[in-house]
Amino acid sequence: MRTCLLRITLALILTSTRLVAQQAPPNLTTEAIASATAVVESPVIDGNLSESSWQDAQVLTGFVQQEPMDGEPGSERTEVRILYDSEALYVGAWLFDREPSGIVVGRTLRDASVSDTDAFVVLLDTYLDRQNAFVFGTTPAGIEYDGQVANEQQAGGGSGGGRQQRGSGGGFNLNWDGSWEVATSIDDAGWYAEMRIPFSTLRYPTAGEQDWGLNFGRIIRRKNEQMMWSPIPRQFNLYRVSLAGTLVGINAPNRRIFTLTPYALSDGFKDYAANVPDADFSATFGADAKIGLNQSLTLDLTANTDFAQVEVDDQQVNLTRFPLFFPEKRAFFLENAGTFSVGSGRSAELFFSRRIGLSGGTEVPIQAGARLSGKVGGMQVGFLNIQTQGVEQIDPTNFGVMRASQEFENRTTLGAILVSRLNTENTGDYNLTYGIDGNLGIGQDLTFSGWAAGTDTRGVGGGEYGYNTSFDYTTRDWQVSSRYRQIGAEFNPEVGFVNRRAYRNYYVRALRHIRLDNVSWFRELRPHVSWEEHWDLTGFSESRKIHIDSHFEFANGAFFQLPGFNVIGEGLQSPFRIREGIVIPAGSYNHLDWEFRFNSNRSAPLSISGGWGLGGFYSGTRFSPNATLSYRFQDTFSASLRANYFDVRLEEGSFTTSLFNLNTSYSFTPRIYLQAQIQYNADSENLGSNIRLAWLNTAGTGLYIVYNDIEHFGILERTGFPRGPQQRQFVIKYTKLLDLSSF
Repeated sequence: MRTCLLRITLALILTSTRLVAQQAPPNLTTEAIASATAVVESPVIDGNLSESSWQDAQVLTGFVQQEPMDGEPGSERTEVRILYDSEALYVGAWLFDREPSGIVVGRTLRDASVSDTDAFVVLLDTYLDRQNAFVFGTTPAGIEYDGQVANEQQAGGGSGGGRQQRGSGGGFNLNWDGSWEVATSIDDAGWYAEMRIPFSTLRYPTAGEQDWGLNFGRIIRRKNEQMMWSPIPRQFNLYRVSLAGTLVGINAPNRRIFTLTPYALSDGFKDYAANVPDADFSATFGADAKIGLNQSLTLDLTANTDFAQVEVDDQQVNLTRFPLFFPEKRAFFLENAGTFSVGSGRSAELFFSRRIGLSGGTEVPIQAGARLSGKVGGMQVGFLNIQTQGVEQIDPTNFGVMRASQEFENRTTLGAILVSRLNTENTGDYNLTYGIDGNLGIGQDLTFSGWAAGTDTRGVGGGEYGYNTSFDYTTRDWQVSSRYRQIGAEFNPEVGFVNRRAYRNYYVRALRHIRLDNVSWFRELRPHVSWEEHWDLTGFSESRKIHIDSHFEFANGAFFQLPGFNVIGEGLQSPFRIREGIVIPAGSYNHLDWEFRFNSNRSAPLSISGGWGLGGFYSGTRFSPNATLSYRFQDTFSASLRANYFDVRLEEGSFTTSLFNLNTSYSFTPRIYLQAQIQYNADSENLGSNIRLAWLNTAGTGLYIVYNDIEHFGILERTGFPRGPQQRQFVIKYTKLLDLSSF
């Protein structure tokens, strides 16, 4: 089978070379340099760009396409100007468009996707380390879109925009919310964006004159066009910080951040399953503080931390032998999360912040915490300490993380991490995780990465190790990656995440990008092949997958997958209970299956996506279709309905189950919105509702009104719960950001 895989890979190379004579990539090496103009009178942030100071600033133009015609001039003219005063940096963008009626406005919601709408994005590498950056963006709807780039994202394709879904979060972290302002306007010549970014929101080495990394990205969605001021080859995205231009001579002030964010919360909660006649009402107070120790180091403090406004988890169905991964959504842990990220996302993370303040889905109160993060010279440093309160069967616990990572040129890093958990009532109950990690960049195309770690758990004598090595080769035409990972039988990062233990894993993948430039309606063909296998430490094959597939992308962004072909192997050394009363015997199972995925043009008011998996599954078959219908009305209302269905038929028994997820959002303004998420899980027979009204001021602070409800539709004899309401909660929370930086 491995010989067959190599033959298929070789065939892809030869066939694709014959199909298309790919031209060499355009010369994108010209360095883009900009300067900012100092002003005494600050511009009014209204989106009109009418002040004379804008006309006196240097005009930055000459944007270059990344999509669809890599290296060609942008099809529409774009001009950007930069101003600054003693308080803030100002960015003005003239986004001309000869067809203003075709501008895709998008949703009026903070951090809404900028991939499916017209958009303008600013990248600021304030340390000029060519690896890390702040991101500020907007759309014609005037939304605030912001995030942080860590380690150059180590990813490719597009202008970025996806919300990072790791527990600790490496790459691009959209969940960071800075305090800044933006306004936009539209007329018959195009649209315009005006930004004010306070220096106190940024971090930089020292006060005084300095240079920063700088880039801009623009999306014209009706053309599915992406362009950048400092050109970046299309295999990368805007967050390829090392390819940014330079902002020279910015005179940054000695202005350290000092903010205090107190909150007050009123909560009513009733647990119907507990047979308590009355609801429980409570009032809670707490605060967060952010203190700039200097221009580079920031101390975050939190007391009586609350996360009532956080989105609920998306329901999942588990048909595997391994635990599911649920991403972190709490803002305190997501900010600067990339600093603490070590490991392999969703399978082996040395630090996973959901272990703090949550236990088995139950919230554990956080009494207090502190985080120090920033840079010392060329070294990223991070310290985190959190104390949780004891509740019921859970003792009070202290969590600590120490992290340092030295950055070198060309995406190269070397770091170390120490993670601890200590029962503060029984100091003999502890767990330590320690590890090293690094990246080695060779040219722009090749990156080697790796990590190695051990754990120390009381009563365990050996096997507490794990390590991972990988390489990624990314060019305009090819993506090739490979990985080897080994996890010991007793590897136990209790404040991390490991989905399985005692295994060796190998993975290899090759993908070819094929462009048919003479076909206007077609964008790209992506044939690819991959092989992944897990063995236990004795050499027994636990799982294997060989995948052969091709993706077709159209000029408007629509996509479909030529039915993917999978060769699957599953090895069970002990019986596997997949459902109540259905146990799959030990043994080796080999089968074939097919998968199909598609999506229509996501920028259209009405779009649909979905797919299915069909084929063998252990001793029988599995059919698992899914579909998502999305609707957007102007820039105010959006809704999506997703349905997942699973039909499993085995020799040992059969079952079906399903998930339904409805998300709706109505935005009164970019900072006032109503959101609802309604989920039905056929496994639990529960209908869950989460409704949130937000009236925000800045940086995610303001008034939140939240209603949570769980209704059970099963019967007592089958599920163990009576039909009817299970839990109801009503929360009112107000947070206020107090900027004390001038004191």
